[in-house]
Amino acid sequence: MSLAEVKGVLFDLDGTLADTAPDLVQALNLSLSDVGIAAKPLADMRSAASHGSFALVDAAIPGADDALRTQVQQGLLAHYQRINGDHCQLFDGIAPLLDWLELCRVPFGVITNKPARFTRPLLHKLKLSSRMPVMISGDSTRYPKPHTAPMLLGAQQLQCQPQQILYLGDAERDLLAAQAAGMLGGVALWGYLGEADTPYAWPAYSQFNSPSSLHLALSQAFAK
Repeated sequence: MSLAEVKGVLFDLDGTLADTAPDLVQALNLSLSDVGIAAKPLADMRSAASHGSFALVDAAIPGADDALRTQVQQGLLAHYQRINGDHCQLFDGIAPLLDWLELCRVPFGVITNKPARFTRPLLHKLKLSSRMPVMISGDSTRYPKPHTAPMLLGAQQLQCQPQQILYLGDAERDLLAAQAAGMLGGVALWGYLGEADTPYAWPAYSQFNSPSSLHLALSQAFAK
């Protein structure tokens, strides 16, 4: 497989398509405040933002007992429901990449582990929902990534064979899911990678430093 064979592009959401960390960390800090714990800096929490609400809680209050973890996590979700999308932006270079994919008639979409009650309103705020034939959330199938179920559903909705799809993500589970489904995997190095992450060891076709470098690679491949 190569980029020249790509007929569709799918993205992880948090840390790949959009910078959702400001909203997620604000929701976390509002929940921490509810239980009398000091706010955490965005920079310290950013690398946990791709890994779900409990990962954010554990990064903020490591070693907390289960009752406190659950209380803060539930508060985070409640606050996030209210502020979802308020401070979120597409990563630099994503908007022109999506415009170019449309010009090339290459369909694109999202496969995320974020629950649908957050995914769809966020993509609507970003004015992307009407442009995407695929918006698969963590609860769209019985199993989330790294299972193949959401990936194969995405291929079906994109009307492409899995081997014709490039899937971009910033977490190892994204690349494991892409590999298992037979997709071409790309590591979004601009995402929420932490110090313990080893993205060059993940099963991927390539690593991309920025959306602009991905755009360039695709345009060069398509021109051949």
